[in-house]
Amino acid sequence: MKIATFNINGIKARLPRLVEWLEETQPDIACLQELKSSDETMPTKEIEAAGYGFLYHGQKGFNGVAILARGAQPVETQRGLAGEDEDEQSRYLEADVHGVRVASIYLPNGNPQPGPKFDYKLRWMARLRERAKVLLASEIPTILTGDYNVIPHDDDVWDPRGGMANDALMQPESRDAWFRLLGDGWTDALRSRHPAGGVWTFWDYQAGGWQRDHGFRIDHLLLSPALADRLEGAGVDKDHRGREKASDHAPTWAKLS
Repeated sequence: MKIATFNINGIKARLPRLVEWLEETQPDIACLQELKSSDETMPTKEIEAAGYGFLYHGQKGFNGVAILARGAQPVETQRGLAGEDEDEQSRYLEADVHGVRVASIYLPNGNPQPGPKFDYKLRWMARLRERAKVLLASEIPTILTGDYNVIPHDDDVWDPRGGMANDALMQPESRDAWFRLLGDGWTDALRSRHPAGGVWTFWDYQAGGWQRDHGFRIDHLLLSPALADRLEGAGVDKDHRGREKASDHAPTWAKLS
């Protein structure tokens, strides 16, 4: 079973690239983030024509998450996170599909920091951890996938002492929240297969980030113990980042027995 996560950066703008990637790599489950589309304007027919069931939580112009399943329809188990009833941002979607509980996550960026956006990011991470604890306690085989907007290690960024040093993605508070989540019992699939780092999932459109390979790793797949025991491999479909009108993220995946 191949499970992938892909920040598509606008599902309608990248639809040809998305369908192309689905056809070429055929993940069994694909989690998308940053759809930037309302539910009413989601390209459902095109996704279904590619052979995928399509569950989505949209938001006009911003955010948005989805779960796609090859030859099946994901069964929704939760939409959004508890803890802030006034939070209307579409950033979390959870479903059962192919015998696995899957969450598609678009964690807040948090910039500029310090400030209210960074405070929201940290609160959101705490809320995610509470939901993750419930999932671990249930012992359901679970994978938490998505754009976490956290660079966990210095070797997860091309230049840790450069322009990213003051970014919300690398702050001690962000990393502390990340490692508290992992410490509860989750396995970082990509890191477990590439422990030396140097594997990027994002390259900025600005300043020739892609051409110079100035990237970093913020797209993650976290496995519950039951799935960590089944992990066979993990990687990044890097070549898809270099295609015409591509997202600034590359699809990232884990393969399970």
